[in-house]
Amino acid sequence: MAAGWIEDKKRVDKFEPLIKQILGLHLILTADIQRDEREATDLMVLELRPFRVGCRIRSFDYLNRYPDEFTIRSDRPSGFPSELTKIVDGWGDYLFYGFADAAGLSLASWFIGDLHIFRGTFSRNLFLRQPQFLQRNGDESSRFFAWPLNQFPAAFVIARKIYKETNGEANNSTKT
Repeated sequence: MAAGWIEDKKRVDKFEPLIKQILGLHLILTADIQRDEREATDLMVLELRPFRVGCRIRSFDYLNRYPDEFTIRSDRPSGFPSELTKIVDGWGDYLFYGFADAAGLSLASWFIGDLHIFRGTFSRNLFLRQPQFLQRNGDESSRFFAWPLNQFPAAFVIARKIYKETNGEANNSTKT
């Protein structure tokens, strides 16, 4: 295993309990009254099959520079399959993408993206030969693509917590 992968995994694992709480809030729904009355159903999971969530957490210093962008790794020097390769191959249903807070103890900003919509948009962009800009990590551990969220249909973002700093205070809002 490459050292870069291990560090990335540790960064996500640290926030796993919080990520699970957020996913539960947005992917488990309260049943409507008809289902409650007729079907003994109080809560509903959006999918009946197992669903797969890829998670990526970036450090706080990237938040102010790239608040409305997300990145997906395209390759590593190790030659292991990249996130992008696995997603394009059909793996993953959702992407949880977030930024740690300044203290590194919680999440300042995040979104849940629908990877089915990502795949469709990515494929159309390749077909239409729209430029994709490959970038290299400063530590040479991998290369990645960065996309502005507004390049994707609104349905791509299932839920989002936006961090905005105003007069030194955090202003958080969540879209669902």
